[in-house]
Amino acid sequence: AAMVGAVADWFAVTAIFRHPLRLPIPHTALIPRRKEALGKSLEQFVAENFLAEDVVRDKVQRAGIPRRAGSWLCDRGGSRRVVEEASTILTGALGILRDEEVTAVIDQVLVRRLAAQPWSPTLGRLLEEVVRDGTHHPVVDLTLVEVQTWLRRNETLVRRLVTDRAPLWVPDWLNDRLGKRVHTEAQRWVDEMVDDRGHAGRKAVDDLLARYADALQHDPDTRAKADEFQQRLLSSPGLADTVAGLWSSVRGFLADALADPGSSLRTRSEEALVDVGHRLVEDAAFATRVEGHLTDAAGHVVRRFAPELATVISDTVARWDGDDAARRIELHVGRDLQFIRINGTVVGGLVGLSIHTVTVLVS
Repeated sequence: AAMVGAVADWFAVTAIFRHPLRLPIPHTALIPRRKEALGKSLEQFVAENFLAEDVVRDKVQRAGIPRRAGSWLCDRGGSRRVVEEASTILTGALGILRDEEVTAVIDQVLVRRLAAQPWSPTLGRLLEEVVRDGTHHPVVDLTLVEVQTWLRRNETLVRRLVTDRAPLWVPDWLNDRLGKRVHTEAQRWVDEMVDDRGHAGRKAVDDLLARYADALQHDPDTRAKADEFQQRLLSSPGLADTVAGLWSSVRGFLADALADPGSSLRTRSEEALVDVGHRLVEDAAFATRVEGHLTDAAGHVVRRFAPELATVISDTVARWDGDDAARRIELHVGRDLQFIRINGTVVGGLVGLSIHTVTVLVS
């Protein structure tokens, strides 16, 4: 009985990988004959059970990536490692890019495409949205504050400008009073605009921008002038040289900054990463938002590309030689296969002993 059990298990295990005794017995040598089907089944199993969206999202949430990354970035060594690796990659990329190739790409992809489409309607719609949402107000505030500061510091200059442009027959005392009056009124008008957000001057600026936005979209004359300026700008012979010079300057600056461990670019990058790390560790709300974005991104990738990712398994199995694949798998699980055969021997022996015991007792 033990021998029968051993032979039966040997036959069953061997039949998975090859024909027992090289005899073409039906339903044997399963892996060599059906490796493509095995690969497809394994692909489907992985896609459904490992690349499922809920599984991946749960794994990302339980991994605590933001806090672990934050703790690592808080250490100056971690941030420095990120900056060093990024510097190496960017330096290699800058070394590959040639100036004439970059200039040609900018000219063909960017400049010519911009020249082919009129800007005026798009700029008009953009300006209309800006005015409607009031997003230009901070720029107006900054401009007014700068004008206010300039007027306070340059009273003498303003008065001299008025005096220099006055007729020669006007008395000096009248020029002085007129210059002082002009400066005072200008200063008062700007101060009022700075303090009063409902000032008529601010509303005039809004109205002017709104009318110009509408004209860019609907007025033929305004659109024609804008399009003429666009073509004149983009067809300028010096544009290509300007772009090339700008790229060369930027490239040289980046190359020097990336190569120098003590450069301000690398130092500030390390400090910024350390600050991000502290915020990820200390600001629970921020870490939760980052974790949510990571979870959504992982779920989106799995939802969109899980079938394509899983095909790596079936494609790899399909490229295997059937006999070689069988040998590799058998060697990988060989120790367990020997225990299966031993178990068959022991179980067969115990069954035989049980039958013999019952026979002796009954007789």
